[in-house]
Formats: sequence, C-alpha cells, structure tokens
Amino acid sequence: MQSELITDRLQLKIITSDDLDDIHYLHSLPETDRYNTLGIPEDRAVTEAIVQQWLNQQQAEPNHHFTWRISDRATQNFIGLIALHLGEERFQLATVWYKLLPVFWGKGLATEALNEVLRFGFKELHLHRIEAGCATKNIASARVLEKVGMQREGSKRKVLPIRGQWVDNHEYAILEEDWKRTKK
Repeated sequence: MQSELITDRLQLKIITSDDLDDIHYLHSLPETDRYNTLGIPEDRAVTEAIVQQWLNQQQAEPNHHFTWRISDRATQNFIGLIALHLGEERFQLATVWYKLLPVFWGKGLATEALNEVLRFGFKELHLHRIEAGCATKNIASARVLEKVGMQREGSKRKVLPIRGQWVDNHEYAILEEDWKRTKK
C-alpha cells in the first residue's frame, strides 16, 4: 500500500487511529458539513466508528482503499482528508473525495492534493478512469474537479441526503488519456 504521497506543499499519509481528533474536528464544522452526506457527528464515538471503518477497509483491501491525511509539508499541520477507493478490478476505475478545513480553502491545496492522487491512480495503479461527485451547489468543489481536468458528465436528481433533504449531484470523471494530455 502506498502510505505516503508528497507534493510541493503537501504530505499525504494514510490515516491511522492517531488522526481521530483532527478528523473529528474536521467533521464537526458546519462549513465542512454543508455539502456532506455524513452530517455532523453527535460525538467523538461517531467519528471513531467512521475512522475505524476506513481503517478496516484499508487493512482488508490494502490496495483498494486509500484514505490520506493531508498535512502541510513544512509544519505537519492537519489540512484535511482525501481518499481514493477502487472499484471492481476489471473496470480499472476509482472514486475520489476530499474534505479540507475551511481555513485552507481557496489556496489551491485541494487542487494540489487531487492532482497528486490522480497521478498516483493513473501512473502507479494503472487506472483507466477516476470519478467524483459533488452537490450541484458546491461551486468551489466543482471548480477543483474542473481545474484538474475532470469533466462533468451529468447530474443525478435528489440523490444526496444532506441535513434531511435530498440534494442534486454532479458527476465528474477523468480518463487516463485525458490526464496524460493535460500533463504534456
């Protein structure tokens, strides 16, 4: 399993149980919950159960489930999370998601982390396709997905359960050939 990825400003390390407090704080913020289906955790135990599920997936299928802690390379301060989850092997596809602390929004860090995860997916895992989704009103996340070369392929109506309401979702994807073209 690839436990660490490095960019100019970031370090992505596979999460451990030591990251629980940072993850709980991230999940507890109303700003990061705005377009998220998890909801704000009732308490630390709820976050702990989510993190334990991620850790179990990573242990059971170490080359299929990657959830990384995003940290500032210089300070090691926690910035957020990014994940890549592979689908059935014969389809050579994966889904990606990310979530950053609001103080780090608008600084290009999500774009930088996502570019590195795409590189890892296409160059090291030899994927054919990587997908992502975002609530249609989540303009900032849509911009990040488009900046890295993902194309909006469509929308699903009322598919995301967010704070007791059904919300529409945009579907994005990038193919290996698209990614290679953007890296020339």
